[in-house]
Amino acid sequence: MSPKLSELVTLLKGHRVFIQTHNFPDPDAIASAYGLQVLLGKFNIRTTICHHGNVERTATANMVADFGISMTTDEDIKDMKPDDYIITVDAQKGNANILDLVGDEVAVIDHHPVFNEIKSYKYKDIRIVGSCATIIADYYRLYNIDMPQDVATALLYGLKMDTKDFTRGVTELDVEIYKYLFPKADMVAIRRFQSGTIQYDELEAFVDSMKKVEVYNGVAFAFLNFDCADAFVATMSDFILSLDIVDFCVVYTRKEHGFKFSVRSELDELDAGQISQKALEDVGSGGGHKSMAGGFAVETKILDISIDYNRVIQNLFLNVIDGIRKDEMTPVEKSSEKAAMEALEKKIKDSEKTS
Repeated sequence: MSPKLSELVTLLKGHRVFIQTHNFPDPDAIASAYGLQVLLGKFNIRTTICHHGNVERTATANMVADFGISMTTDEDIKDMKPDDYIITVDAQKGNANILDLVGDEVAVIDHHPVFNEIKSYKYKDIRIVGSCATIIADYYRLYNIDMPQDVATALLYGLKMDTKDFTRGVTELDVEIYKYLFPKADMVAIRRFQSGTIQYDELEAFVDSMKKVEVYNGVAFAFLNFDCADAFVATMSDFILSLDIVDFCVVYTRKEHGFKFSVRSELDELDAGQISQKALEDVGSGGGHKSMAGGFAVETKILDISIDYNRVIQNLFLNVIDGIRKDEMTPVEKSSEKAAMEALEKKIKDSEKTS
């Protein structure tokens, strides 16, 4: 049961309110913030949508421009005060993908699992569904609030993008919301937004990156050794997972002070969110859903382990994954693996004696 919308409205009345998305917001984050802004406006609550980083992809920027969504970067907010209220949308305070602003994070609306429990929230609506847009649209549906076409289009676009056209992380509520939004949305606009998965100027980098993919027992790693947008990292991750020999993939690129990750899984036993959180906990932070996750590793912490940062990163993830796979092995499989290892060790020792 979700919290009552009246509780959020009552909480925000009389305060200066910011709606903060995660850094470098994607379509779901932008659509959710925009839908919430319009919704709260119907209760005479004025809000400012804010974020850290730019809106990277052309298609997403086109949506922002077409619908006249006002997005303010943290650098342009000069007068935020500690007693200003912040609602975090499609993100949670304390995670690596959201900048800690000076305002008071009093509310959260998100669809990701909780990795850092924040007890100071006065309002919390966290539901594990396919997109944050689903939760925002559900407010309109439950309370029979009129929804403008631009809002419906943005929310449906966010829902389609975060579920990869309903192929990952989909719940019954996502399906219900799709049926609710479809007749209200401009499908021509959505098709236009979706047409630019890979931009032309990214094509050469895409081809070059595909040549350097390394796969270990179904786990793929790709280091994007060039300056690229976060959205491109996610696109690469989705594409690599579609390869027939890949069940789990880790794509990463170098950013200022560290490495940005996009992680994907199509195996129930390999939870991308939990594996990212565990693999990166000592060098940064990570988390997300079972099928899709992300994270950040501090460069100095990686290099403290070894200057061969690619091997460090691969080992961080493979150690977690190998541990999960060993825990799920049957006694017969474990016995066979132990016998194989003993035979290999004996072969090495015998070879050393004769050399």
